[in-house]
Amino acid sequence: MNDAEEKTMDSYRSLLLLTELASEETLSQRELSRRLGIALGLVNSYLKNLVAKGYVRIASFPRNRYGYLLTPQGIAEKSRLAYQHLSYFTSLYKITRQDYLDLFRRLHASGVRSVSFCGVDEVAEIAYLSLRETGLELAAVMDDDHEGESFFDTRVSSLERGLAGEGCRIVITSVKKGDSLAAELLRRGVEERVILRAGAPAASEQYPGNETGKQRGRK
Repeated sequence: MNDAEEKTMDSYRSLLLLTELASEETLSQRELSRRLGIALGLVNSYLKNLVAKGYVRIASFPRNRYGYLLTPQGIAEKSRLAYQHLSYFTSLYKITRQDYLDLFRRLHASGVRSVSFCGVDEVAEIAYLSLRETGLELAAVMDDDHEGESFFDTRVSSLERGLAGEGCRIVITSVKKGDSLAAELLRRGVEERVILRAGAPAASEQYPGNETGKQRGRK
């Protein structure tokens, strides 16, 4: 990642944190880490920086609990960052949709007929729109944090239940939690070659032949 990309990601993570804190819930650093898919140590570092800049203040609550609240300067900074990233996300949407479309078309051409999604957020919605343009079917949508919710016409399942079904390609469909989800799939015994990401090398280059692959060592 070059310096420009690192700065963009840095300000984006700050925007995500400020947006979560704007809800005025009493959120711990651990909860923020879980929601955003960012390492706990990194959340701590960002919060310290935001507090130092006057965008966030630490509030104490009963039973020795602490929370983080936006200051008026923080609200203004959140709006500035949101406007700054608007054009960036417009471009990102176009690129992401095309990347998923290319991936799905290559899979279809190689003989694959269905895929599962892993991760539910805005990126998953973009992936679904691209999937609709191909001949692939959506076999399952997995995300422990959204289990039981509806994703278009599919009910979101836990990773455990989703992996218990018929083996097929698993497409990572979350930017926020992409790395952690991929790591969890590997931990559960899913073969690395079955786990796909948009923007990766052509499916025919990664996975020669038309076999759909199987998951192994499920827990």
